[in-house]
Amino acid sequence: MTENEPPALEPFLMNYSDTVRELARSARVLILAVMPKTVEQLDPSANLIAYGLDHSYKGLICGITLHKAYINIMFAQGASLPDPQGLLQGTGKLARHVHVERLADLEAPGIRDLMETAFQRKTQ
Repeated sequence: MTENEPPALEPFLMNYSDTVRELARSARVLILAVMPKTVEQLDPSANLIAYGLDHSYKGLICGITLHKAYINIMFAQGASLPDPQGLLQGTGKLARHVHVERLADLEAPGIRDLMETAFQRKTQ
């Protein structure tokens, strides 16, 4: 457990495969590097680790949704984010996600840009 890790994170992650746990931890490190002052929350019923300005849905910036063999990095306002790399998937009115199956996927050009833009929009 890292210094800033919520106490329930490891028990939450234990429900997933080694691969998914590794992807989630790596995505978390990236998100916290880009958005160090965000509030991190666990929502086990939604398989979600959420990051926002506060504990409300209105303050939500992004999150990590955990699945059986992969994770998605969800952007609450993803439908309006510039996405020149074409990484965002989904058809919701607001949210979009980036599908992540391998650690290398987290290094794709554009993921960090999406996070930085989403964070900047919420903090302006």
